Amino acid sequence: MQIRLEKRLEPSKAMLYLTPIGAVLVTAIVGMIVFSLIGYDGIGAVREIFLTPILNPLKWQDLAVKSAPLIIIAVGLSIGYRANVWNIGAEGQYVVGALFGTAVALVTRDMSGPWILPLMIVSGMIGGMLWASVPALLKTRLQVNEILTSLMLTYVAIQILNYVVIGPWKDPMGFGFPQTRMFTDSQLLPRFIPGTTVHWGVPIAAIVALLVWFLMSRSVFGFQIKVVGAAPSAARYGGFSVNKTIWLALLCSGGLAGLAGVLEATGPFGRLIQSFPTNYGFTAIIVAFLGRLHPIGIVFAGLAMAICVVGGEVAQTTIKLPVAAVGIFQAMMLFFLLASDVLVRYRLRVVSRGDVEVAR
Repeated sequence: MQIRLEKRLEPSKAMLYLTPIGAVLVTAIVGMIVFSLIGYDGIGAVREIFLTPILNPLKWQDLAVKSAPLIIIAVGLSIGYRANVWNIGAEGQYVVGALFGTAVALVTRDMSGPWILPLMIVSGMIGGMLWASVPALLKTRLQVNEILTSLMLTYVAIQILNYVVIGPWKDPMGFGFPQTRMFTDSQLLPRFIPGTTVHWGVPIAAIVALLVWFLMSRSVFGFQIKVVGAAPSAARYGGFSVNKTIWLALLCSGGLAGLAGVLEATGPFGRLIQSFPTNYGFTAIIVAFLGRLHPIGIVFAGLAMAICVVGGEVAQTTIKLPVAAVGIFQAMMLFFLLASDVLVRYRLRVVSRGDVEVAR
């Protein structure tokens, strides 16, 4: 008996949506085995990472707060990925968005009014778009690979962050810690649910996902993105500019990454600190693919990844799991998801030895 891959006449829609679920389940099983082999409580690790955040109501607000930036960034990345524009530097755009928002906060520190927070948010989005415009310019003018330029700019953004929080923006009353002054009440994101940590960034993430879903499925913009991504040569005959689409895709993804950055700065952090980069920009890449580049799917994928992040924090304290464990689970999840993609276009077929001889 032999197992062969047989090409499907058309991609399987069932497998398109079942393989992400399968990837999560296989990740849990393999993770349990791996951590058991290296001396940790494998069953406990899977329980704490995947079940505790769901079963413990006290962790639900953490899930909402952690998933919001992942959803916003991943939705932006999905626009570019559908157009075959590979923005890998969302982490840098996330940081720059926070930097631009913080700059407004420092300028308006002695002012008050409801206009300050919206101005910070708009500034953060502009910052993310400006940072994403660099790879867009290099791609359209010089054909420089946007993967490399967007990724390298991430480390530039982090170095700028380090410079300002240690130097000109450092809080003089911060006991030497590399951080800015705390934002004022007019500069902080209000709580969406009073008495909890759930801020307005959570409903904004849901609104962003719904808005992008509408644009991608019901507008010329979405049709243009899909056509350019599927067949660039045919897009030219349809009157769509490939270069213009590259600019639109990168500006949208950069703007949304910047939005996530400024919402995090004005929400959970309340200031800018040296440890502000939390790998949300990189983790959102996994979320985008786990959600099949569909805005609604990304919402569920963002929640699934937030479960992994929050559960990993719980496992570090309860069963002494190392910090890198969450990264291992995330990496395995992406690997199994990409590996299982073959089942979308191919089916497994068991062939007997006799059939093999006849085929020969």
